[in-house]
Amino acid sequence: MWALVTGASSGIGAEFTEQLARDGYDIILVARDEARLNERAESLSNAYNVSCEVLVADLSDRLQIRRVEERIAKGGVEFLVNNAGFGINKRFADSDIERESENLEVLVSAVMRLTHAALPFMREQRKGYIINVSSVAGWIAGGTYSASKSWVTVFSEFLSVDSAKDGISVTALAPGFTHTEFHQRGNMNMSGLPKWLWLESADVVAHAIKAVRSGAALSIPGRQYRLLYLLIRHLPRSLVRRAGIGVRRRQR
Repeated sequence: MWALVTGASSGIGAEFTEQLARDGYDIILVARDEARLNERAESLSNAYNVSCEVLVADLSDRLQIRRVEERIAKGGVEFLVNNAGFGINKRFADSDIERESENLEVLVSAVMRLTHAALPFMREQRKGYIINVSSVAGWIAGGTYSASKSWVTVFSEFLSVDSAKDGISVTALAPGFTHTEFHQRGNMNMSGLPKWLWLESADVVAHAIKAVRSGAALSIPGRQYRLLYLLIRHLPRSLVRRAGIGVRRRQR
């Protein structure tokens, strides 16, 4: 069976390809960087004796999303990881609206469309796993990125219940700050963040895979973030909003 991972060239996505290949899945790697995808595919094939397909696609482009949908529709994908994403380190009023729209395509439209494409085969097989990578940012007020991640969490929680009767497990993965290239690519200043808030991508991915296999709707890696989740649920929303804005300003 195949696992398809978006944003597979680096960070959490690359770690998903590693752990799923180790579990015996053949891997379809999706991202924009063809050279890095080919390098990762070769590494996985050599290390785990699995088959790999490279599918170069920019998921901010609806036509390229469709190409990934078409590959999924061919069947064989038992494990889908919607991981691709990027952040925008600007105030919304100062940001390029086209870039904001591209962010929604990657974080919302692609997640919705690829999930929809994967469900028919999984329902036919009465088995399937979908992990949609959300974020703790979805719990706060932090611009388009936070709003998109909030959507991902709610969408995944809904599907977790709705698809369970079809033998399909859907999980929203909500990691906190994780050591990847994400913050560097977004030109975010993370120098003031305490070390105890950082997670390792290998631990994040292992937690998510365990969660989806157990049928959990939500995966929150790290005790510090599970505690934060409980606190945010009970704090006044006005305080949560101010805290979210404060975090965003410190990253600029």
